[in-house]
Amino acid sequence: MTNETIDTIRHCLTTELKPTLLEIIDNSAAHAGHAGARKGGGHYNVTIVSAAFENKTLVQRHQLIYAALGDMMKEEIHALGINALTPTEENKG
Repeated sequence: MTNETIDTIRHCLTTELKPTLLEIIDNSAAHAGHAGARKGGGHYNVTIVSAAFENKTLVQRHQLIYAALGDMMKEEIHALGINALTPTEENKG
């Protein structure tokens, strides 16, 4: 299920936000036994670089990501760490 979830996350974010970079890390194994993990929700970290984040606050960037993932946030994803950057910010780092 995990690979399928990552593929779905990748598809949703790519379709909606057209990232130039997208990394998805599954940290679910580190949270085995956690209440959310027992219900099947995974723990993921996402690094995403997209022009869609230009002139957006951190909260607005996260809202765009949550909107792109939709109902996945209810069951498939229990926790999501987000590093959302613009192409300009990525090039500065």
